[in-house]
Amino acid sequence: MKFDILAKDAKSSARRGIINTDHGKIETPIFMPVGTVGSVKAVHQRELDEEIKAQIILGNTYHLYLRPKTDIIGAAGGLHKFMNWRKPILTDSGGYQVFSLTENRKLTEDGALFRSHIDGSKHLFTPEKVVDIQRIIGADIMMAFDECPPYPSDYSYARKSMGLTHRWLKRGVEHYKATEPLYGHNQAYFPIVQGSTYKDLRLKSAETIASFDCYGNAIGGLSVGEPAEMMYEMVELVNTVLPKDKPRYLMGVGTPVNILENIALGVDMFDCVMPTRNGRNGMLFTSEGIINIKNNKWKDVFLPIDAAANTFVDTYYSKAYLRHLFVAQERLGAQIASIHNLGFYLWLVNEAREKISDGSFSSWKDIMVKKLASRL
Repeated sequence: MKFDILAKDAKSSARRGIINTDHGKIETPIFMPVGTVGSVKAVHQRELDEEIKAQIILGNTYHLYLRPKTDIIGAAGGLHKFMNWRKPILTDSGGYQVFSLTENRKLTEDGALFRSHIDGSKHLFTPEKVVDIQRIIGADIMMAFDECPPYPSDYSYARKSMGLTHRWLKRGVEHYKATEPLYGHNQAYFPIVQGSTYKDLRLKSAETIASFDCYGNAIGGLSVGEPAEMMYEMVELVNTVLPKDKPRYLMGVGTPVNILENIALGVDMFDCVMPTRNGRNGMLFTSEGIINIKNNKWKDVFLPIDAAANTFVDTYYSKAYLRHLFVAQERLGAQIASIHNLGFYLWLVNEAREKISDGSFSSWKDIMVKKLASRL
């Protein structure tokens, strides 16, 4: 995997780049739609590719391991072939899912013992096993296995958790280097910065993971309930340490405002379930602000959802029609809303790339942040 920086913003740390993988290029800053179980909810792969123009999507190690299971994915020739997706894929290691199973997991030095949320069966994830699972999945970018501490965490717990993540990382990197891809394409391995909201821990974690000299680096443990300003403070801090010549991935973030603010801090890659999850519930993100399409005010508005962003569905459907679908509880409504929101997110990061290149990113960002936070 190769990362080249093409342009930088003069008034912030924003940068435009390109990641080259064996499954194609990824222009950064980029938003990655979440396809947890090999499916971006309510969206066809054709729509992801041709209409939304996603350049990379996510899968999840924990969920894919439990269902359909690695033997099925391996027999299909990897996740790309199983789901018929020809572009890059990133897989989360499952650390966040294990974090969310507080009542059904036990952490040890060896790994994480947990019960399946599907059938209650017991499983053990070790750093080595998570590498092996991601080899079978065949993701272009594999994440290291980590522990994601909750917010708030006391200092003692956050420090202990970070130490475990670092020890797991050492084992994961060693196993990654000792194994080979299974399907003829290269796989990159990203470690994850942890440390909760403690500055000294975040700095130590950033220094530790940078020392492994992996293809890229991720920032985890944020967007778990902490105030947005605290998130920005932690990101700005660790980006003073993370290598400037490698892509930086902020995991699980976030709102359109979060994305623009973190681009300004030097982040290159983002993912979040918000576009599809909120879309299924009638919340639409637009270039002028947030819309609750179920509201009565849209019942006779026969205009596109967002003429400025001009996403794929704007060509076909009005606000009034989409509201009708939600009121009638038609499944097409959730599908249209999901496609629109994903298209908007991809439009937003594309605009950010263009503004970085032409030197107007910072002033444009300040205008957009005010609009994007408003409710229409």
